Amino acid sequence: MSEQLARRRSSAEVGVENPGQLIPVVRTTAVVRCNPLTKIAMALILMVGALLSIDVVSAGVVLLFCLLGLPATGLDLTAALKRLWFLPAGALLAAWGTAILAEKTGTVVIDVGPVLITTGSLSAAAAIFVRAIALAIPLIVLASTIDPRDLSDALIQHLRLPEVVVVSVLAAGRLLGLLVSEWQVLAMARRARGMAGGSLARRTRSLFSAVFVLLVVSIRRATTLAMAMEGRAFGRPGRTWRRRSTFAVRDVAAVVSALVVCVLAIVAAHVLGTWNPIIAG
Repeated sequence: MSEQLARRRSSAEVGVENPGQLIPVVRTTAVVRCNPLTKIAMALILMVGALLSIDVVSAGVVLLFCLLGLPATGLDLTAALKRLWFLPAGALLAAWGTAILAEKTGTVVIDVGPVLITTGSLSAAAAIFVRAIALAIPLIVLASTIDPRDLSDALIQHLRLPEVVVVSVLAAGRLLGLLVSEWQVLAMARRARGMAGGSLARRTRSLFSAVFVLLVVSIRRATTLAMAMEGRAFGRPGRTWRRRSTFAVRDVAAVVSALVVCVLAIVAAHVLGTWNPIIAG
């Protein structure tokens, strides 16, 4: 019971402990409590469903499922709209380029100088737009709802990846923000001492000296981390884990739902005659 409470508490604190993440998690849901490997598998399945064919129908089915499932992710949707405005803008830009450069088939819609757009190129542009959004949403959910600690536990305990490598990458990722803040503090300190301005040669020397100081600090922190990992018996046989990575019924339901959506997307594209595989058989 206490172990389940600890796992729930860990999942609920994702948005609190990672304030700099892409989209904060404001509430704990079944999707948030899923195993990180389940979330990765679910995202990969949905992305395969959108990638197999360049058509509006298959990508639209995947996109519709992703949009309907967004409330179940526990993400702050208001923050998502504010921070991810560039995604539809980028998808529109890609669609515009496709409409201009795609093969001109069907009826001519726009013919102004060098710009020639037909119904066929518009269909391809719409497919690219919907496809880009359908691919982006699962990646956003992955980046925002997976706790790096839970992911490292799952990779080590289930996929049997080397503990030292996984934990080192986890530590490096979590210390990246600290490295950036230290660089800012170092730059302000050098500016306060009058060592940051001047000619280009002086600025270059100041930059290299600051990088050297940051490198020394990083080596010291890496040494401390290596000693801590050695003291905690990382990489030794028989080591136990306080945080167990487990699978539950919700994990099976999430993977099955992703598979169903993928199959529905493929079947719908075939039934409506829009199936356009990226690899022609």
